Parts: sequence; structure tokens; C-alpha cells
Amino acid sequence: MKRLLQMFALALVFGVSLSVFAMGLSEAKQKLDTVKQQGLVGETPTGYLDVVRAEGQAREVVEAINSARRDEYKRIAEKHNIPVTQVETVAGKKAIEKTPDGQYIQVNGQWVKK
Repeated sequence: MKRLLQMFALALVFGVSLSVFAMGLSEAKQKLDTVKQQGLVGETPTGYLDVVRAEGQAREVVEAINSARRDEYKRIAEKHNIPVTQVETVAGKKAIEKTPDGQYIQVNGQWVKK
């Protein structure tokens, strides 16, 4: 029983320590251009970022930015009484159009350097 409690405590501490390392939106915004320029992250037609190459903090940047985008898309959809998927699709198209040459976009499920 004592061993079980120790394992539970260790798991709890480990879980809490992971959440401490979660990247905040402000930090993710600061790193976004860099990870895009490095080819680690790209824009998708769904309006969200995705990881092209899982290196460095690419996953954390994607998760933080996508969470904020999801909230904003939901807010816009509710304001205009339209489906969230419609907002996501328009946002994805605009993001891909705005992506500078040399960065990655997803086309038909494949990563392509624009």
C-alpha cells in the first residue's frame, strides 16, 4: 500500500510538473514565426497549425496557438450564427494565402513548401 501511494504521489508530481512546462499563448506567439521559418510548423486548410517536423518546441507552439484559434473561431461562429467549421475553412484559406514563400502549407494532406 505504501508503495502504491508513493507511485501515485510520483505520478501526481510528474503530472503537475508537466503542466508547469506547458507553453503559454504569449510565448507561443513569440516563437511562431521562428518555428514556421524553420519548417517545423505549417498552416492547414482546417484553419489550424500542425507539426511538419516534431523538433524543439513545435508541438507546444501548435497546441497553444490552436487552442487560442479554436476559442476565437467559436466566438466568431456564435456571433454570426454560423457553423464553426465554416469559420475554420475561411480562416484556413486566408492563412494559407498569407503564408510567405518558403514556409509549409498542407495541400491534399501533404506538406508542401510554398
